[in-house]
Amino acid sequence: MEKRYISVTTLTKYLKNKFDTDPNIQSVALKGEISNFKGHTRGHLYFTIKDEEARINAVMFAYNAGKLGFVPEDGMKVLVTGRVSIYEATGNYQIYIETMEEDGLGNLYLKFEALKKELAKAGLFDESHKKVLPKYPEKIGIITAPTGAAIKDILSTIKRRYPICETYLFPCLVQGELAKDDIVKQIENAGNYDLDLLIVGRGGGSIEDLWAFNEEKVAYAIYNSHIPIISAVGHEIDYTIADFVADLRAPTPTAAAELAVPNLIDLNTLINQYSLRATQLMQSNLDICFQTLKGLKTSYVLTNPLAVYEIKEQKLSNLMTNLNTMMDNLLKENKTRYQHLCANYTLNNPESLLIKRNNDYTLIINKLELLNPISILAKGYSVVKKDDKIVKEAKKLNLGDKVNIRLSKGEIEAKVEKVG
Repeated sequence: MEKRYISVTTLTKYLKNKFDTDPNIQSVALKGEISNFKGHTRGHLYFTIKDEEARINAVMFAYNAGKLGFVPEDGMKVLVTGRVSIYEATGNYQIYIETMEEDGLGNLYLKFEALKKELAKAGLFDESHKKVLPKYPEKIGIITAPTGAAIKDILSTIKRRYPICETYLFPCLVQGELAKDDIVKQIENAGNYDLDLLIVGRGGGSIEDLWAFNEEKVAYAIYNSHIPIISAVGHEIDYTIADFVADLRAPTPTAAAELAVPNLIDLNTLINQYSLRATQLMQSNLDICFQTLKGLKTSYVLTNPLAVYEIKEQKLSNLMTNLNTMMDNLLKENKTRYQHLCANYTLNNPESLLIKRNNDYTLIINKLELLNPISILAKGYSVVKKDDKIVKEAKKLNLGDKVNIRLSKGEIEAKVEKVG
């Protein structure tokens, strides 16, 4: 009997029909932990629901996802209802979720948050400990699996952007129970090489797949490395403890390579710009110097040096003439003053000046004598004081007042017996 062959599409449609017509899987209630969560820009949600032994792909379209009262994330335990069917393009069976509610956080997520809090408190995430990445690294070490997309993306990106950089692969396990020890070993091993930079990471995966980069010993190995480290674990939405400890976190392995090295094309463009600017600056300076030289060559000083000398010589002659004239005038003035002094009557008759000064002195003494109160008292006048104040009017005194009378010679104390 001849065999009848059918297409993959026919088989897939047949199985999908079986799924879609089985009442036992048209309304299923599941509980499990979210993993590999991704949100689409159109609002659809794609993730995996798993337990300790199995997992199933899940889809929640936007019209159902919009009714959620929380934001789903990896490690979250949930309760979901929906129907199970086959996605024909891949032949995988998956659950199309209609409702979902929280059922607590997964154990791995709780462990992740606890370690993150502990290491943050210990200071492993502090910016003060972050090392500056070299701008133009010559040697870069890469710690990742020797096969897979991550190492290929990193190497191809570095070769494309900065081919003059040398790369060193330190192959290690990036998943499983032994991965953490292997990662630590290679970080320590890389420290024995003269490297400028280290890239530590792997491609995307579930929280379990990435867990080696959430281990405490890996965090301390990164922290203690004297070589700057870029963490490149998973996809852009994946965060691990290694990301927080590393000197720089890259969203993907490809991005890590882009952050690690400059773009040679950009460098060539920059160098060309600098070269052009330097040439323009030199040409500008040369033009300025040329114009200056041209100005000097055509200057009056260089074209007529004798004329400049003649002007200076004429000025010097004028100054010397003026100086001689001033000196002559000064000598004439002093000579005239000398002649006047010689003809002065006083100098010729010094005795007359002395007689005049004596007469002036005697006149002043006579004036002082006239004004001297003692001289006035000598003529018979007296000064009456009461309480050390001069009495000028009789009405200022009262009967019985004691007064002091100053005479030309001596004083008298008296008592007023009559006022009139």
